[in-house]
Amino acid sequence: MRDFPFPDPFRWLCDGYRKGALAVFFTLCLALLLAMQVLDGPLKTEAAPRGIISYEMAQTLNIAQRILASWSEEAKIHAAFSLGIDYLFMLVYAFFIGLACVQLGRSLSGRWQTIGMIGFVLAWGQFFAALCDAVENLALFRLLVGSTQEMWPSMAWCCAVIKFTLVGMGWLYICCGGLILFTAKLSSINR
Repeated sequence: MRDFPFPDPFRWLCDGYRKGALAVFFTLCLALLLAMQVLDGPLKTEAAPRGIISYEMAQTLNIAQRILASWSEEAKIHAAFSLGIDYLFMLVYAFFIGLACVQLGRSLSGRWQTIGMIGFVLAWGQFFAALCDAVENLALFRLLVGSTQEMWPSMAWCCAVIKFTLVGMGWLYICCGGLILFTAKLSSINR
């Protein structure tokens, strides 16, 4: 395969291990998502109807403080655990989505080079999303422990928007790229 301006971030991972790594990271993603869903239950209040996501998207100190005031002490402990687990989750989703984008990009690049290159760009984007997620969590932890600085909710919101956009684009690429490959295989079988 031809080298792209954005090199494969998984160049260090042998081709023979990539499918296994995808399966492992996918399984870890599901397990961590399940754990965070359990922790999110007590975080859903009138002020935070989407739980931790409402907190991530608060954007202003006033809204963040209203959310925090709506949580019991037990709920705040759940929020702290959720943010802690998210540090592991961000690495896992960056590896899973990134590797899936690269694998699809490699498969698509022979016939559709530009579409293939997008996979490599999005793979790198997943690591930037994880970095934004880490900064977001830092800001949310600061608020959780009582900071009243106006910058924290704004920073968390900005990082969350970037993170959700990049992760969403990665998932969209995986779905569309998978559909393109599936359709191409079906048309080659029907010939």
